[in-house]
Amino acid sequence: MSGTTATVAYRICPFCEACCGLELKIEEGRVTGVRGHDADVFSAGYICPKGVAIKELHEDPDRLRQPLVKRDGRFVAVGWDEAFAEIERRLPPILATHGRDAAAMTIGNPAAHKLSLLLYGARLAKALGTRNLFTASTLDQMPKQLSCGLMYGGWLSIPVPDIERADLLIVLGANPVASNGSLWTVPDVRGKAKALRARGGRMVVIDPRRTETAELADRHIFIRPGGDVFLLLGMAQVLFAEKRVRLDRLVEHVAGLAELEAAVAPYPPEVVAARCGIEAAAIRELAREFAAAPRAAFHARIGSCTQDFGTLASWLVDAIAILAGHFDTEGGLMFPRSAAFAANTLGKPGSGRGVATGRHKSRVSGAPEVYGELPMGCLAEEIETAGTGQVRALITVGSNPVLSAPNGARLAAALEGLDFMISVDIYLNETTRHADVILPGRSPLEDSHYDVAFPQFSYRNHARYSPPVFAAPAGQPAEWEILLRLTAIASGRGAGVDVPALDDELFAADVQRQAGPLADAVLAALAERRGPERLIDYALRGGPYGDKFGAKPGGLSLASVEAAPGGIDLGPLAPRIPEVLRTPSGKIELAPPMLLADLDRADLAQPDPAADLVIVGRRQVRSNNSWMHNLPLLAKGPFRCTALVHPSDAARLGLAAGSRARISANARSIEAQIEISDEMMPGVVSLPHGWGHDQPGTQMRVAAERPGANLNALFDENRRDPLSGNAVLSGIPVRMEALPD
Repeated sequence: MSGTTATVAYRICPFCEACCGLELKIEEGRVTGVRGHDADVFSAGYICPKGVAIKELHEDPDRLRQPLVKRDGRFVAVGWDEAFAEIERRLPPILATHGRDAAAMTIGNPAAHKLSLLLYGARLAKALGTRNLFTASTLDQMPKQLSCGLMYGGWLSIPVPDIERADLLIVLGANPVASNGSLWTVPDVRGKAKALRARGGRMVVIDPRRTETAELADRHIFIRPGGDVFLLLGMAQVLFAEKRVRLDRLVEHVAGLAELEAAVAPYPPEVVAARCGIEAAAIRELAREFAAAPRAAFHARIGSCTQDFGTLASWLVDAIAILAGHFDTEGGLMFPRSAAFAANTLGKPGSGRGVATGRHKSRVSGAPEVYGELPMGCLAEEIETAGTGQVRALITVGSNPVLSAPNGARLAAALEGLDFMISVDIYLNETTRHADVILPGRSPLEDSHYDVAFPQFSYRNHARYSPPVFAAPAGQPAEWEILLRLTAIASGRGAGVDVPALDDELFAADVQRQAGPLADAVLAALAERRGPERLIDYALRGGPYGDKFGAKPGGLSLASVEAAPGGIDLGPLAPRIPEVLRTPSGKIELAPPMLLADLDRADLAQPDPAADLVIVGRRQVRSNNSWMHNLPLLAKGPFRCTALVHPSDAARLGLAAGSRARISANARSIEAQIEISDEMMPGVVSLPHGWGHDQPGTQMRVAAERPGANLNALFDENRRDPLSGNAVLSGIPVRMEALPD
């Protein structure tokens, strides 16, 4: 026996939106055990396999620990000053010669789980001054953000199911048992769904696959991929036609009711049934059941967002909840009240400027800006196409669009044509292999953490903070320091900038702008904090539960949250209408003109009669993002990148379980292993996204052992929901043919 005394550390899991609390056992500077933190006020001890893998991420030998600079086509490890000197030598001349739009920036999903990246990425984007900003939002969620922005006035004012008090939960195009929620932060959906049924409630899942969530449901309904908008139009029409609309207390807080009724009138279930593949009687029954339930919630996500009418579908889910009286009330769709960083808890409550889109457009395709972003599918053409404003330099932040965006092969070729590329990333992956400089961040266990975004979507209000578990290696800067040095270079202040002084300057400017005459007092109250901790403390103390910098004794501050390792419970969701609204009218906009106009496009759209097989993606609990395939704990076990095919389709196409098939679309093909299952709707095949780890020049050895097939390689980068710019990644016609053994 060594006699070493083990210690315990607590950590918020950074792997998915559930944000579970972890309890880590530490011995001799190593993690020797990971379990759920029973005293965590939010997750109450729940943990999935991803949480346990945090030890492997920390210790992964493939995780980069020092900067890489490409010389003569090969990466060479260098010191931090040398890496930043290379950036200062090459980036400013591009900006000076070709203008600010000659640079572009991409931000990936992992940034949402890294405090530094989320808070300081915005500083870098502002310093670059480019209109060419691309994020993962246009690959999975922008339709929901846009529809909610138009309805409620805030891009992140997204209502979520109050699952613990619901009597009925309808889930459309989402698999929260596997994803642990998405734009709905909710640990242990399986347990909560079982509890719902145990108290006499019901759950209905509508999906072209009988998912892990559907297996728990009272009823599963197959739907034609891409047909969500037609199902929802039919349900809304039934509510109006059968006089089941009950706005209750919201009646004085809604605008556009008559316009919405007129818009959905042409879509009774008999008209839309063939378009969504659900019988008219079933659509009527679903609408009636939802309206009659005492407390009911409706949740739709990635499957509904990643289709041609993603914004319309996202809008109608909320509209139906409002019409049926299941909105902003217990057990229905409700708005969380985040302790910090939520725009809908700041400023004048009940009204605002609302949202705007199209303030500029992409140079080549003319795609409108949405939430300051352009569609990720436009990036390749912006690099390839010569002329004023051509993208010549790129900064990627925790982003792997070569795998996550449509037609990654085109994007990979375009990246090779850049004059200069910088990646802030912990892996040499399918995208960063094209970079000239890679700047790796720290292990999550070497950083502090506060969830900036996810409390805005949480099933219960809370505040939690994680201090670093381990000290960072000597000389390893935090990601906020990396981004500030890049900010200094982009703004002409040079790589040798005094980073703490720059942080002080930028923070003081923010406070002066926001706090006005109280700024000096606020700055004095925060004088002992620096970096992200100062931003957290500022946001908490000025937030809805905060101590208002001493004016409200007992209110939240970072110190009070730090003193509670399991976090602070701020209670269940509560009604927030009209306080949460930021629309110019001060009302819920039920019939935004942009959305009503898009119904004309839906009328003209017809299913492809030749499409006897279409493809959809799927979520998996062990692989929310592509980098997770490099962690042995998550990669082991049965091969998961399989094409799920219904037995009737397998027989028709001559496909055998375990064999391989070629899947083709848009003049491109991939090869995948076949898995036959009646959980699939006939005529639909499913393949998970984020795979395809067979690219040369990467350094993800575990992932490369079983690379899988890149589903997104099949998709058309120019096919997108024109309102939100979101890529269409669902319901795409494909051809399949068996390959010889």
